[in-house]
Amino acid sequence: MRPLLGEEEALAAAEAVRSGWVAQGPRVREFEEAFAASVGAQHGVAVSSCTTGLHLAVHVLGIGPGDEVVVPSLSFIATANAVRYTGATPVFADVEVETGNLSASTVEPVLTERTRAVMVVHQAGVPADVDALKALCEPRGIAVIEDAACAAGSTYKGKPVGTDALLAAWSFHPRKLLTTGEGGMVTTDDPEWAVRLKRLREHGMSVSAADRHNGGSAAIEQYLETAFNYRMTDIQAAVGLVQLSKLDAIIARRRELAARYQELLDGVVETVRDPEYGTTNYQSFWVWLPEGADRQEVLAGLAERGVSARRGIMASHLEPAYEGHPSVALPVTEAFTARTLILPLFHDMTESEQDTVVSALSETLHTLHLTVRG
Repeated sequence: MRPLLGEEEALAAAEAVRSGWVAQGPRVREFEEAFAASVGAQHGVAVSSCTTGLHLAVHVLGIGPGDEVVVPSLSFIATANAVRYTGATPVFADVEVETGNLSASTVEPVLTERTRAVMVVHQAGVPADVDALKALCEPRGIAVIEDAACAAGSTYKGKPVGTDALLAAWSFHPRKLLTTGEGGMVTTDDPEWAVRLKRLREHGMSVSAADRHNGGSAAIEQYLETAFNYRMTDIQAAVGLVQLSKLDAIIARRRELAARYQELLDGVVETVRDPEYGTTNYQSFWVWLPEGADRQEVLAGLAERGVSARRGIMASHLEPAYEGHPSVALPVTEAFTARTLILPLFHDMTESEQDTVVSALSETLHTLHLTVRG
């Protein structure tokens, strides 16, 4: 992955610096409004990362010690960690082999009377079937939080992922299609939650620093609750506004490259694809290796041929941080993390570079005497 950054972003950041207002201010507010509109949400709350956004989403729901939140193990470890930050217990559920996502059928077996929320991840930009999860959870009084870290620009049933979300958290890390360097966003349609989220990200202040400055009076803020420092800067937001204007073009190019990968790799390996109910932005392009493949050997073979690939999505329950954490059997998750790898995909990738990747993968599998699909 290479972020698509250029002179426009550099100029926007420089303009923010020259303005003298570099902390959270008017550009953050503009970015919040523009991003929320792009995903069909009423409110956006910019934060320092998707991880802090997830933490705030769990916190604002009043979830804490004694409560459980269902999460996929097949996700970056921040998904589960955000639950732990509140003192609640992350409960791992398995995922669907076609999408890498939680589903109603994988979540239902792990629900208990202590379950307060399900945190569904739109894994690598592949939309999850959120309506089915809501149908399962809402009658039980269980909230559905969307970890949309990778999903800006993906669609679900003809609408942007995040439309109608109770709470959705987004990432603007450089590995994402839209980047601000670091940074994130929480979107919601609930105006009271939006107000509280903005307060929580800024130490619990009753009046933000930007509003005090713009108010022109010597307002004395109060600190209404114990909160956090999870702010985004105006420099980041300036870059984000430029990036947001490019998002449609970035997604179109990635989908074009992904379609070409799928065509070239037909008969070689299984690849990530759109689910029937939505479209993915192909934030990452994963492939399934043949059974019996040693992923490290395949990665080494690709490296020898000049191709830098990466392991597939991690399984949090297999990491030392979660050693001894109780879990049901997660066979699909463990197969996913052991047998998938992520191929290079970036906006200015050429057909020649794609051909090199495909040839390197085919040659490596042949050298390792691995049976290709079909």
